[in-house]
Formats: sequence, structure tokens, C-alpha cells
Amino acid sequence: MEFVEKRLTERAKRGDREAFAELVDIYKDKIYQLAFRMVGNRQEAEDIAQETFLRVFANLHTYDESYKFSTWIYRIATNLCIDRGRKKKPHFSLDEEAEGTEGLDWYSRLSSNEKTPEEKMVTRELQDTVQEALTQLSPKYRSIMILRYIEDLSLQEISDVLKLPITTIKTRIHRGREALRGKLQHM
Repeated sequence: MEFVEKRLTERAKRGDREAFAELVDIYKDKIYQLAFRMVGNRQEAEDIAQETFLRVFANLHTYDESYKFSTWIYRIATNLCIDRGRKKKPHFSLDEEAEGTEGLDWYSRLSSNEKTPEEKMVTRELQDTVQEALTQLSPKYRSIMILRYIEDLSLQEISDVLKLPITTIKTRIHRGREALRGKLQHM
């Protein structure tokens, strides 16, 4: 995959729009999920994902190919999420809550044909609770928890994305888990 991305980025840097479209296809769901987990709002996550790709397109000429493309694009998306959080206090919309009951988030795509409707409801409630707890974490912990446990990035990849030392990443993962545990105990 890394080789394919390298070829696509080289072509996209030379102005090949088809190559850029392929990069968007590879990352659109991943960037949306990252944004949704960080901001907790579907519309904002879509806006952030779109803005991420606009920035990638506008700044592709500055991309340093000695780094993984995924690191660069995750950094852009994470920074946009953090900036959005700084500019705006979180809000909770009743419409958003109603939309969430449709079961259309990524959890619903997990394969499991054996669950009963009751088990699905309990699972959904648990997922909503965890998502709500995640949105209550400060951005410095939320971003690391999402990159580590949802996007499954290594400590080194997270370090590259956030430009922080691995020791800081480890500390924030530990503190983020503790904060998440505390929030879940109070819910």
C-alpha cells in the first residue's frame, strides 16, 4: 500500500487529478472517522474531511516524501479538528441525537449476524456512551486516544502525526485512558 501511495502522490504532485482522486478514495472514510471521533458531530466531521482534502490539494507541492503520506494527511486532519475545537464550544443537537439512532456509524458495519435486537441496542448504547465520553476529553488526550485505539496507529506514527516525543505520547495515552475511565464511571 505504501508503494501505491508513493506513486499516487508523485503523480498527484505533477498535476494528475486522477491520482489525487485515488488518494481521496483511499483516505476519505479514514479521515471522516477520525474527524467524527474528535468532534462528535457528523456535519462538522464532513466539513473537516472536505477541508482536509482541500488543504492537501492546495499544499501537495509541500509534501515531503520522506514521510508517509498517511502521517501527513492525519496531521492536517488532526490539526483542523483541534482548531475547530478551540474556535467553538461543543454543542449537542437533538437532531444529531435522532440521526445517531439510525445505527449508521462505523460500529454498525462490524460483522455480526448473531446478535439479537436487544444485544444490538445494548451495544449501541455502550458505543454512544464511549463516544460521548471521548468527546468530553480534552483535545490533547482525545486525539491520541482516537489515533491509537480507533485508527490503530503505532506510537511512532502518532509521534509523527502530532510532532510529539514518544514519551509524551505514552504519558498522554496513560492519562487519556485514566480520564476516559473516570468519565465512563460517572456516566
